[in-house]
Amino acid sequence: MLESSLSLSNLADSKITAVIIIDDIDNAGPLCDALLSGGINSVELTLRTDIAFDAINFITKRFPEMLVGAGTVLTSDQLEKSIQSGASFAVAPGLDPKLVEKANGFGFPFAPGICTPSELQIAITLQCKVLKFFPSEPMGGIKYLQSMAAPFTHLNIKYIPLGGIDFDTVSDYLNSELVLCIGGSWIAKRKMIIDNKWKQIEQNSRKVRKIIKMNKKDTDE
Repeated sequence: MLESSLSLSNLADSKITAVIIIDDIDNAGPLCDALLSGGINSVELTLRTDIAFDAINFITKRFPEMLVGAGTVLTSDQLEKSIQSGASFAVAPGLDPKLVEKANGFGFPFAPGICTPSELQIAITLQCKVLKFFPSEPMGGIKYLQSMAAPFTHLNIKYIPLGGIDFDTVSDYLNSELVLCIGGSWIAKRKMIIDNKWKQIEQNSRKVRKIIKMNKKDTDE
């Protein structure tokens, strides 16, 4: 099940996963080099382009140190192809009970998306222990997540917030025990990748890694 998954434990260690869209397979290598150089070793590669599965396969083989997940998984076929391509986990923007049951049947780490208490309660009945909180900032950010999750805290549900988070708000989520890992879609935006802005992506990665390090230091003191 999800809570015993090595992949999701590794996500917790990473604290942040870069959410990326790859349009050209030739960009996959330089992108991963930039992320790893900046200290980011986890990516959620969204299934929004025709070469997404090829990119997942390429990254898992070329960069074994990178934890690779599939994002925007909407169908059973996409889930199966994600697994076949080498993804270590998958997430979805919404909650599809049939898709959750399919992932559970495979024993594959899968975090469906939720943004309301009703969706959260349904996810709990499906034995989910890790959920994507999406879209996090438009829904009210960490304060909304804390309020929504409050009646269920005894169940130790963990969340992957994504949507509208940036350098100014990331610390709010890092400080919450509810958060397993943060989805960072601002670290390597689609246009940055298309324009080959590898240095900027590396700098963004270093900046967020520094924030994580400073946050950990404050927590330990």
